[in-house]
Amino acid sequence: MKAPRMHTGAGLGLKPRHFDLALASDAPGLWFEVHPENYMMDGGPRLAWLEAVRGRHPVALHGVSLSLAGPDAPDPQHLRRLAALAERIEPVLVSEHLAWSRADGRYFPDLLPVPRNSTTLQRLVSHITQTQDTLKRRIVLENPSHYLHMDAHTWSEPEFLAELVRRTGCGLLVDVNNVHVSAANIGIDAVAYLAQLPADAIEEIHLAGHSSDQSLPGLLVDSHDAAIAPAVWQLYRTLVGRIGPRPTLIERDGNIPEFEVLLDEREIAQQVLDGLSQEQAA
Repeated sequence: MKAPRMHTGAGLGLKPRHFDLALASDAPGLWFEVHPENYMMDGGPRLAWLEAVRGRHPVALHGVSLSLAGPDAPDPQHLRRLAALAERIEPVLVSEHLAWSRADGRYFPDLLPVPRNSTTLQRLVSHITQTQDTLKRRIVLENPSHYLHMDAHTWSEPEFLAELVRRTGCGLLVDVNNVHVSAANIGIDAVAYLAQLPADAIEEIHLAGHSSDQSLPGLLVDSHDAAIAPAVWQLYRTLVGRIGPRPTLIERDGNIPEFEVLLDEREIAQQVLDGLSQEQAA
């Protein structure tokens, strides 16, 4: 199967309830992203649908369980299954998170934080290298959202991400909503954070909605269950104004609306990207 060419356009997280509409859509530049963990099987209707969508639109894989920042190396069986899916689907991008979710054979249903220090850096370099060697492709790493201060950091996050890029050759996935959530929760400067990221390494951008924690007033949660907030849209415009157009994904994992509603939100990002492309061409 020949992979369609990736566009510097706006995409959507692909949900099973939207498979038929996704397959039929002819929106220019549209692409989709899925969690590979839901498709790492040898066959069946879900994988068949993904292959059908992949035949019409670019597809990216966004992993949530490699636990790259954890104490244990990526599970070899998991990596082999991911590599087999990537060979079958030919994704335009494969991404993961700067987080951990597994230790001593136990799996946790969260993307957990780590201290940004030399020990974590060396561990991540090893695990990212193992992943890229197995997949025979570059992966991109997503910045996390933060909810509490951690005293053990010896690197700023932009510096830490830039060093991972330098040592492993990986790329970056910038989740703008995560930056906004972290800025609100722990007091970082969101604009300054984005300005410090290495522009050439950024291969993808995520946009999502967030919510307020009901028991802790003022705490924002990266819930992916609401429309993108105006402040996040403004940060997005600031980022792409500096680095230029990048493939941009609209994430929605809860309170999922009709496909047309997601397309409308996606169109806002597409208009931003189209405007930048026209400015660059002028």
